[in-house]
Amino acid sequence: MSDPLARIPYVDGILTAAQVAETAASIAAMQEPCGAIPWTVGEHVDIWNHVEAAMALLVGGEVEAAERAYDWVPTMQREDGSWPMKIVAGEVDDPRGEVNMSAYFAVGLWHHWLVRRDIGFVRRYWPSVRAGLDWVVSQQLAFGGIRWTPTESFALLTGCSSIYHSLRAGVALADLLDDPQPEWEIAGGRLGHAIREHADLFEDKATYSMDWYYPVLGGAVRGAEAFALLETRWSDFVVPGLGIHCVDTNPWVTGAETCELAMALDAVGDHRRSLTLVSDMQHLRGEDGKYWTGWVYGDDVHWPHEHTTYTAAAVILAVDALGETHGHSTAGSGIMRGTSLAPHFAELMLECECAVGDLV
Repeated sequence: MSDPLARIPYVDGILTAAQVAETAASIAAMQEPCGAIPWTVGEHVDIWNHVEAAMALLVGGEVEAAERAYDWVPTMQREDGSWPMKIVAGEVDDPRGEVNMSAYFAVGLWHHWLVRRDIGFVRRYWPSVRAGLDWVVSQQLAFGGIRWTPTESFALLTGCSSIYHSLRAGVALADLLDDPQPEWEIAGGRLGHAIREHADLFEDKATYSMDWYYPVLGGAVRGAEAFALLETRWSDFVVPGLGIHCVDTNPWVTGAETCELAMALDAVGDHRRSLTLVSDMQHLRGEDGKYWTGWVYGDDVHWPHEHTTYTAAAVILAVDALGETHGHSTAGSGIMRGTSLAPHFAELMLECECAVGDLV
């Protein structure tokens, strides 16, 4: 009889396969009967973090829980293709459609394909992914960013960087199913150009570490430009031995952001610093493989006083990414590196005065 842990990722010297499986089980334990995965028990659900948790469940060996999570996603989609921003106990708490959340199902579905190779599963959810991305690109602004919600006039750099990733996953799915979506490719080219060349036109959220590293994590910035960008605020956000700040104004390190930065570093081949970050944040590991959201140093307290599914998910996905070179990984380990996604988009139909070029 085969060992079920043989398929679970691990990183030598940081987390074993058994520990990763325990963390995946901790996410499954917080899943609601309908399949929804809240931030923590009794808290709200949003589609982005829900999908991220489903991805972690899949690679952590909780396949049934992961697929129940995916089953739930289309049940909350609206006729226009969007999803509500917040859902609590199955009821809509904040009805605004949010572009980043409405795009991310594409990444989850592509990740499921990489791990399971179940074409029937892809075909089942493709209409939902397609409707979501159609709605997202309909919100694109003239400079290339995508407005946060239909009622706001601004775009967010973190969210748009994630949308760039989602569009590449969406085009990969479209290619797999022979259902071309050229309008997504055009929107992706304009969006990538905006992230690389017009970051100043996004809403100013520079106090948040996510605005710093997400252009790299989402894939719009790569190569020497990625290393240069990550150096700009390294000392502002990284706290050696603990992890990284969520915001630059508070002595508060958070596990999810730390693991996301680790995946951004892995995506550009900086495994040394990536491994260090994942190791450093293990002080947030609690009982039964759960993870505290963050730690306020100086006061030396966990805050908020809760274990969150999105933190646990970020840990598992970071371990899977690094396991490819420093332990063991699944077939989905490159999801943040983007090696299996559609190629970077050509910069076409720009509405700025920049010379047209391609990302190499």
